[in-house]
Amino acid sequence: MSSIDLIGLFSVAGKTVLVTGGAKGIGAMITRCLVAAGCRVLVVGRDHVAANSLNHELAEYGGFEFISCDLSCNDQLADLLHVVQNSCSQLDALINNSGIFHAPPLGSVTEQDWSAVMNLNLQSPFLLIQGLCPLLEKAGTADDPARIINIGSVGGILGKSFGGAYAYGCSKAAIHQLTRTLASDLCARNINVNAIAPGFFPSDLTAGVVADAEVERAVLDSIPAHRFGRTTDVGGTAIYLISRASAYLTGSVVALDGGLMIAP
Repeated sequence: MSSIDLIGLFSVAGKTVLVTGGAKGIGAMITRCLVAAGCRVLVVGRDHVAANSLNHELAEYGGFEFISCDLSCNDQLADLLHVVQNSCSQLDALINNSGIFHAPPLGSVTEQDWSAVMNLNLQSPFLLIQGLCPLLEKAGTADDPARIINIGSVGGILGKSFGGAYAYGCSKAAIHQLTRTLASDLCARNINVNAIAPGFFPSDLTAGVVADAEVERAVLDSIPAHRFGRTTDVGGTAIYLISRASAYLTGSVVALDGGLMIAP
């Protein structure tokens, strides 16, 4: 048996990756790891202050390219597609991370609330995939396909409302199913589609958990790993899913939750 280049197997250096919502929360964690790993990263978002701060932090690695865009606005999404198509000859990976969390009481959910969550968490990722497929197809080969990584949530798997996150849970369950159905169709075009379903990570979504010591303790007690997720946890998983090491993996939803899904 010939020797195996393990470093090359997991390398993502030189790959061009677009990360939506990549300047904050889990998206920023992924961006940090991809930039440090040598990727050309295009970060899409609305928060210029957060993007500038993160870019300053990552200056020693070369930083990233920030594209201002509100993905909930179809006109801006169309403009984003034009920008990416004009600046990239091909795209190695698309990471759909942007999302919104909304958890009002059952009786307080409005049609506008529901539509806003479904629009950003489900429709926008689909439209981005639809628009960027040609660039992904140019990058993919049989040995090293292009990658789409959708960021779902354990909230789309567990039968809990997490305080009323009905639309959020449904949107994430739907993004998991979209991942599977797209994977079945895009594999022949040398594009792999997988999802990461994070558990509890430090972010705006979980700020209320860590703000209350009693709630935080109860959450940690429910996680077999007894800790929240870290930058290297989600960033490392993203690197694996983009690297040649995962070339044979498509249509999977990776529960990145410290064992929360299997806890009694």
